Amino acid sequence: MASGYKYLEPQALARVKNLQMVARGVVEGAITGLHASPNKGFSVEFAEHREYVSGDDPRHLDFKMLAKTERLYVKQYEEETNMRVQIVLDTSASMGYKYSAGITKYEYGCYLTAILAYMMTRQQDAVGLTTFDTEIRLDIPARSSPRHFHEMMERLEAAKPAKETGVAATLHLLANRFKKRCLIVLISDLYDNQEEIMRALHHFTHCRNEVIVFNVFDKAELEFPFEDTVAFHDLETKERILIEPDAIRNTYVDEVRKFTENYQKLCRESGIDYVLTDTTVPYDYMLTRYVAKRFMSNG
Repeated sequence: MASGYKYLEPQALARVKNLQMVARGVVEGAITGLHASPNKGFSVEFAEHREYVSGDDPRHLDFKMLAKTERLYVKQYEEETNMRVQIVLDTSASMGYKYSAGITKYEYGCYLTAILAYMMTRQQDAVGLTTFDTEIRLDIPARSSPRHFHEMMERLEAAKPAKETGVAATLHLLANRFKKRCLIVLISDLYDNQEEIMRALHHFTHCRNEVIVFNVFDKAELEFPFEDTVAFHDLETKERILIEPDAIRNTYVDEVRKFTENYQKLCRESGIDYVLTDTTVPYDYMLTRYVAKRFMSNG
């Protein structure tokens, strides 16, 4: 399942293989209670089929599916699904920015999406994917089968960053859709009204969902390394402005620091995990560091 996907790097998978997914480090602490049941079972509402794997109870094989497909499937029920996760990826034009880093913020988000989805699927957690700019562009509900993972990766590879940002409005819309508790993983540069975004995140937590926010920047957006007079083009509005970097660097860096620190503070007060990263930080290393931090805070 892991081979042949643009955003799923075997080297990164090898480096995080001992994690057994964020869920095993985080779910047992921050996300305890999201499981439909602490034990897998087959006594409640039917959810979906999944391919048989060694160790599954043969009593739950679906022989009708075997006759139709000549492949072994078991019936998966609501209680068997460990966790529901919806990855919400910002695909607005600002995410397409890069300065000197090898990848854009959007590509960084795609790699992070892929590795999270892969590791969740491997442990039979249900994972879905939503992409958005000012509108929802892709909305795949959470499932746990390898076939579902394949569809997500294909759709992810076909997506491109475009248009303006509508983070807060999109999150409010999504929060109204989820009828069952789940984990929301938001990957975005969060370039929208901060107060409105926090209201939208509270909408999720009010409905008893758990939220992790990965705030992704290009390192140049944090440090403002420009020297000579430079023309900046807004990727979303196409506005163009000439700037003398030396005249505004200190003010700019200070404002960005306040921006991220305020998110960190507000999220902490709301019980939301906030992870600040930039595209020069390997996403698998960032993920491993985050899990280690959660282990320590829960221990």
